[in-house]
Amino acid sequence: MPAVLVTGASRGIGRSITCRLAASGWDVVAGVRTEEDAATIGEVGPRISPVRLDVTDNTHIAALGDALPDHLDAVVNNAGIFLPCPVEALNADDLLRQQLEVNLIGAIAVTRAVLPRLRRSAGRIVFVSSVNGRVSFPLFGGYSASKFALEAAADALRMELKPWNVGVIVVQPGETDTDIWHTIGAQVEQSAAAMPPDQRDLYARHWSGLTRMIPIGQKLTAPPERVADVVEKALTARHPRARYAVGIAVKAQLVMLTKLPTFMRDRLLRAMLRQPGRT
Repeated sequence: MPAVLVTGASRGIGRSITCRLAASGWDVVAGVRTEEDAATIGEVGPRISPVRLDVTDNTHIAALGDALPDHLDAVVNNAGIFLPCPVEALNADDLLRQQLEVNLIGAIAVTRAVLPRLRRSAGRIVFVSSVNGRVSFPLFGGYSASKFALEAAADALRMELKPWNVGVIVVQPGETDTDIWHTIGAQVEQSAAAMPPDQRDLYARHWSGLTRMIPIGQKLTAPPERVADVVEKALTARHPRARYAVGIAVKAQLVMLTKLPTFMRDRLLRAMLRQPGRT
């Protein structure tokens, strides 16, 4: 049976991917951060083998060699975090670094660790990116920076690994019914509260606009199973595409936003997130 490593497997998109692939006959090594998560995901089915894997922990990365089967067909780099904040207020040691460490550096570290196995199996690498890997929204600058960079790394890796027939695929979800959208209100409050008072006052209307948009975004979220469907297709298609947008709405959004002149895209995105006009 084919074998796959899935990171961030304890909840949301990662859990859906893990369950879908296990139900389809894959042996899934489910990377999770805590012992509690390992116990929970391990109870889902006999094809799922949990492993402690914080993608920012070098010790966990180094131990992957002993935790994985000798034959590995794929890795799904799904682990990710989202911390909204104006770019001006991104603390290099906190909000920015955390997102880069998890969303970009951790994904590359995991990929490097499993590449010898994937080279032998002519396997596949999937990076779960986002619409924000192609389009940057106001207050999402740190997150978008990590996803833009992830897609750039994936493009380079896809060309570099061509001689060994290792496929590299980017999956781009839109709004998805995961913890990010369940907790975004609290995250906005925490990020705003962490700013120095003078900056918090400067961006008060930006935060207010985002807060008013949250209920609309929550209503638009798609179930994580849709992402799992696309990941399974990316892993099993005879000739997979380099990128898969998840759903017609996301495809349309990406086409429209990437083709619009910059000034029109800026105006549209600012309106969507209820951002203030000139002072």
